[in-house]
Amino acid sequence: MAALDILTDLDTVFPYFQAIFSADEHRIIGYEVFGRYLSKEGLISIGYFFEDEQIPEEYRLLVDNIVLKKALEKSLSLDEDILLFINRNAQLLLNDEDESFLSILQEYEMKGIKLNRIILEIAGGLEQGDLEHLDHLLNYYRTYGMKIAMDKIGSDQNGQLDRIGQISPEIIKVDLKALRSTETSRSFQDVLFTLSMLARKIGATLLFENIEMVHQLQFAWKNGGRYYQGYYLQKPTEDFVDRGLLKDRLKKEIHEFITYEKKNLVSLLEMRDKLQSKLQLILAKNKRLESYDDWLTILSREFDEIAFRLYVCDEDGFQKSANIFKENQNWILQKEYINKNWSWRPFFLENIIYMRKEQKGILSDLYSDIEIGELIRTFSYPINERDFLFID
Repeated sequence: MAALDILTDLDTVFPYFQAIFSADEHRIIGYEVFGRYLSKEGLISIGYFFEDEQIPEEYRLLVDNIVLKKALEKSLSLDEDILLFINRNAQLLLNDEDESFLSILQEYEMKGIKLNRIILEIAGGLEQGDLEHLDHLLNYYRTYGMKIAMDKIGSDQNGQLDRIGQISPEIIKVDLKALRSTETSRSFQDVLFTLSMLARKIGATLLFENIEMVHQLQFAWKNGGRYYQGYYLQKPTEDFVDRGLLKDRLKKEIHEFITYEKKNLVSLLEMRDKLQSKLQLILAKNKRLESYDDWLTILSREFDEIAFRLYVCDEDGFQKSANIFKENQNWILQKEYINKNWSWRPFFLENIIYMRKEQKGILSDLYSDIEIGELIRTFSYPINERDFLFID
């Protein structure tokens, strides 16, 4: 569809609305606004139009504002607590010298749409200098009550963490398209873990978009997503739908997620207890061994079916033993690891204090091992007040 076709037929440009559901209420809490064009061939999305830099900015801004006005006019019928997610290209926003975006919003504020219901979604690449200008502009919009959402996270991660850190959005949108590919899903999950930690630090809410299958919804729920959006839940529509449309279904599906996760957690606790009981018996039988390396050699035979590496550290993270490492089904001693320090690892000291106080082992979550690149868990166990065993 040529841009000229749209610009010469603006009456057939109009908004579509995609519902956004919440994990805490199991109902619609907002709508994202999309632009559509009714051509002779049928309904066409015009998202590409706003990102095409070959189209003059004033024309893109004109169409953007037409969609916005029609969307706000239609939204006057919504409940007063429903949020409106408005997409804006960052560069267009910066070059909007007449502040037409803000003027339109203020016009409809007089009609009843409070600006604290507006979520401004920012997309589009920027240079560093522009990012600083955008930050100032967004803070200006915040003074009116608007909130900021960062868009396209997950689909293009380059530089996004820096932008999130500088802009500090209230909402971070995570694109779940990557979960459709088994090749990218693992690295994507690692990036998402970092993203969820960052969101927690800056007080941002995670919104997962492009949910097209139930396992993506489960992934979003498990990874701290408060808001959900995608074809699995509701396709974009010309008209608004009942807020409680999926309330029963979402309640049922999330209950299934909860049940599964509780069973998984119970299984992990049982595994931890079994490992702990087994270690206590081995410790009782081998108290008189002169070195940790001898002791680890015995342990390696006992845990041959599940472990590939064992070592001992003191409470400050200094390794007091060699690694005993499984290579080609044989156990070897790696003495070069003696005296290396691991206190820099996330949660290391926190786990040491817990084990020393509670006298219990800890089974970690799944993570990618630095050296072998495989997903593993680590079982940590207090040998005495000073030294701790780690089994990978």
